[in-house]
Amino acid sequence: MPEVAELAEKLKSEGEKYAAIFADLADDQWTKEVYTEGSVWTVRSILAHLVTAERGLAKLFANIRDGGPGAGEDFDIDRYNAGQQEKTRELTPQELLEQYKSVRADLITWVSTLDEADLDKTGRHPFMGQTTLREMIKMIYIHNQTHYRDARRVFGH
Repeated sequence: MPEVAELAEKLKSEGEKYAAIFADLADDQWTKEVYTEGSVWTVRSILAHLVTAERGLAKLFANIRDGGPGAGEDFDIDRYNAGQQEKTRELTPQELLEQYKSVRADLITWVSTLDEADLDKTGRHPFMGQTTLREMIKMIYIHNQTHYRDARRVFGH
């Protein structure tokens, strides 16, 4: 199987897994605090972050595929995340879940259109620095797994 197809399939299966987990949460679980240093992030905040981060990364990935540099050296990831939390503050968990599914479906479609050579194109990722599109796409899995693992801790799992 071509690597592009493998990446797209991994995004699909991983996205379905997390969408199902979030869909099964009880109302009171959404407000559980996960991160308390600096800004407090709840389980709902994490889902909002996954949505907005992936939406932003999709634009970044397209920029790099098209020959752009990626994120600027002056990009402030903490400021971006705080701003995105504010923008999504009024959305319900269910609205965020629908956005998560939509953003992930769009990313899967986009990744599926890549040529194998596109995976070797490089640009600046806001967290990873200069790296390939391949590694940036793979980082989406790690990013989601990290936040999910942290959220699970508040439920004692």
